[in-house]
Amino acid sequence: MQAVNGALDVRLLRTLLLLVNECSVSRTAEILGQTQPTVSLALKRLRELLGDPILVRSGGSLVPTERGLELRETVKRLLAEMDSHLSPVPSFDPAKTDRRFRLVAANCLGAVFLPLIFRAIARQAPRARVDVVPMPAHADLMAHLADGNIDLVIGNWPNPPEQLRIAPLLSTAIQCVVAEGHPLADLDEPLTMRRYLEESHLSPTSDESLSMSPIDGRLLELGLRRRIAAAVPEYAIVPHVLAGSDLLFTTGAPFAEQIARGMPFRLLDAPPELGRMEFYLLWHDCKHHSAAHIWLRQLLKSIAADLKMRDRALENAGLTGLAAAE
Repeated sequence: MQAVNGALDVRLLRTLLLLVNECSVSRTAEILGQTQPTVSLALKRLRELLGDPILVRSGGSLVPTERGLELRETVKRLLAEMDSHLSPVPSFDPAKTDRRFRLVAANCLGAVFLPLIFRAIARQAPRARVDVVPMPAHADLMAHLADGNIDLVIGNWPNPPEQLRIAPLLSTAIQCVVAEGHPLADLDEPLTMRRYLEESHLSPTSDESLSMSPIDGRLLELGLRRRIAAAVPEYAIVPHVLAGSDLLFTTGAPFAEQIARGMPFRLLDAPPELGRMEFYLLWHDCKHHSAAHIWLRQLLKSIAADLKMRDRALENAGLTGLAAAE
């Protein structure tokens, strides 16, 4: 098809296809729900734009020109492709998908929450794949969400980026973990912020990324700062570094309770100024209307809702909270 400076819009293309199929201005007008003069004007415009009569007289009827016949197949294909791409988004069937989902998850929730995610996806979408990737730097995180390399973030730092979509997920208490023999191990009164800041701390967040830490970010909001004596890249290393040391580790209650069950640690309630640890989902607008992404978000929200219900039941029974959900 020759270039016509973009003057052939979709309406004209549909009229062209009907004209060469029906070989009748009146039948084309009837199908389109337009008047016959309107279709006649459209045919005149098509002839001018394409430099071809499109339809010519043969006795008492109209027949397509050679150019009209050539255009029929081309226009039919173009319109079919456009209709396919512009049709409503098909429904998502998790049982049939082989899609790979890439998540970033706050480490201190991973021990409780991630196994539930993997099991739920294995049941509902057995052919899907889930990759949990490390938290990148802030600028890289935004870029990876925008280009689709990361689907969803389970975050817990105090001030998530305002340009991202957000949905609340879970809220947990904050606890401190110390080894037996630590000066705070036998503390019989609430841990104050003054005493907390006097300690040497173990953290999974280095000094370069304090604002991305749920603990240090909150301290920065209060105009305070703790002394991080040791930073580790993996949460799995925390119990081994903490054991036998004079370090204090602060985290969400689920992870604190988990590691305290298997090693000689003592748990303390964090200073009340730290509040609670809030977890939320973050995603980019580019994924907001994706049927697969909507399914994934709803799945995670459903898992979180079940955890909260079990948490309340355990609290009513006088047991521990989220960490006992497994």
